[in-house]
Amino acid sequence: MVVLTRMWVVLFIIKIEIVMKMRFLLFCLITFTVFGQIEAQCGGNSHAKKTTHHYNRSHQKDIVETAADADQFSTLVAAVKTAGLVSTLQGDGPFTVFAPVNSAFDKLPEGTVASLLKPENKSTLTKILTYHVVAGEFKAKDVVAAIKASNGNFTIETVSGDKLVASLSGSTVLLTDEKGNVAAVTQTDVDTSNGVIHVIDSVVIPK
Repeated sequence: MVVLTRMWVVLFIIKIEIVMKMRFLLFCLITFTVFGQIEAQCGGNSHAKKTTHHYNRSHQKDIVETAADADQFSTLVAAVKTAGLVSTLQGDGPFTVFAPVNSAFDKLPEGTVASLLKPENKSTLTKILTYHVVAGEFKAKDVVAAIKASNGNFTIETVSGDKLVASLSGSTVLLTDEKGNVAAVTQTDVDTSNGVIHVIDSVVIPK
């Protein structure tokens, strides 16, 4: 009887140990599962916060492509192609282009555009077009800041080697060319992959 009692006691103890171990294993399984999910979620969010996405400007169109997509620049694009400046304005740059709209060319004396597009006038056309281009990228805020820092008149050296004078009329930037003609900037900061375009309402002419 004593022996049987001892056996039952031993079996009872073993049963308790088995139950405790099973509960412990179940607890571990639940814990690892829960913490695994939390780690995966928190880890994912943490990674997202640390990852910085930089906009790749190579996905944008270059200066020529951007101008070609806008009907208001069709005369300018034709002139750029005739002057053989497409590859230049598709280069790395960066460039700042003061781009005249079609109506700006219409302001020129009758026959001027047709004459400039003739092969024999390529050098003159090239000089006029590069007079609208500045080496480097200058946003509107940069131009305005330079004007204010220069007591209201900021001299810009263009790719053609000639100069423009930038000034302000209220909040509008004006460009005065070497012949005294004035062009107003009507739209600013058209971003491209290799620079920026500012739209102007008149063609500027070097001496």
